[in-house]
Amino acid sequence: MHPSARLGPNHDQMTTHLVTAVGLLVGLVLFGRPRTVRIGGRRDLDGPTGTVRVVIPARNEAASIGNLLQDLAGQVGDGWEVVVVDDGSEDTTAEIARQFDFVTVVTAPPRPPAWVGKPWACTVGVHHLSGEPAEELVFLDADVRLAPGALAAVVGERRAHGGVLSVQPFHRAGSAVEELSALFNVVSFMGIGAASAHPHGLFGPVIACRRDDYHAVGGHGSVRSAVIEDVELALAFDAAGIPVAVRAGGQAVSFRMYPLGLRSIVDGWSKNMALGARSVPAWRTLGVAWWVTSLVSASAIPATWWANPSWTAAAVYVAAVLVLRSVLRRVGSFRWWVAAAFPVVTAFFVAVFVRSLWWTYVRRSVAWRGRVIDLRAASRPVGDLTSVDGERP
Repeated sequence: MHPSARLGPNHDQMTTHLVTAVGLLVGLVLFGRPRTVRIGGRRDLDGPTGTVRVVIPARNEAASIGNLLQDLAGQVGDGWEVVVVDDGSEDTTAEIARQFDFVTVVTAPPRPPAWVGKPWACTVGVHHLSGEPAEELVFLDADVRLAPGALAAVVGERRAHGGVLSVQPFHRAGSAVEELSALFNVVSFMGIGAASAHPHGLFGPVIACRRDDYHAVGGHGSVRSAVIEDVELALAFDAAGIPVAVRAGGQAVSFRMYPLGLRSIVDGWSKNMALGARSVPAWRTLGVAWWVTSLVSASAIPATWWANPSWTAAAVYVAAVLVLRSVLRRVGSFRWWVAAAFPVVTAFFVAVFVRSLWWTYVRRSVAWRGRVIDLRAASRPVGDLTSVDGERP
């Protein structure tokens, strides 16, 4: 060992360690303390004002749709309605949904020009609902899981808050490769300010609102060309003066996000990350970038430790592990070693984010569930919304 190594870090290294440590703290501040959906304690949903209409867009969800509908079977009240929209599935999604007698299965007609799949499927589902405009409307992704009483808790939380409420489900990673999604979940919370009083987006897996509020902002038709429609829909609600709130799923609402393996993880996050980043306020983007850069900086510490060991470097590395562990336990079931091995998940995050930038700004298209989405369509006029059964959706 070189004699100077015993002296610890030099001034430049100390500065780097300090900037890294502050960046880690910035991440904690940006993440905040998201409120969690809690089952029980909310008012009863029975009676004429308690009807709930549920829309589930589904494309190639045979592995998931049955689980969600089984969860709903014990939670759907009298007069409630559940519509599953089969969005061109190439598997048995529709057949599985039809096995549940409380479910109406609708086949989405071909999408009009400039419509993206999910906004179109949601619009078709709402068009087929019965009931009154003032009723509760809930959109659920097909991979969501609901604990007993969770649907009532979500609707009760929305009523207590007013406006529109969305929930990011607790991410249950079912395999080692799914642990690679860890950092993306945290960045999503930070980016939209999920814990703040005025979040900058919604989480698409669970969105609850009044039907009249939904129609007042133009519904999903107002975001028909948006790949990340949940963020754009939040902007539409906010512009209409309808407050937006976000909750974490906790033990009530969960999902297994990418059970199909590494390719789906890479494609899914490549579709969302760069587009999401440009929808976030600049100051939040800079803060999140500082946090990720701090993780990258801390990731290099083991490689340089033997050349120049220091307690400050060790402290920064341990701090990164503890910070990541603290936030991960709130967003998913990520195992303890994910935080300890954060250089791996950080490198994966950076690689996928660079791929997302390439898809978004160079290739100008993204791929998801067998579809290629042309991002240039968002800048083209879309014309009239007349599309479903000859009527305006």
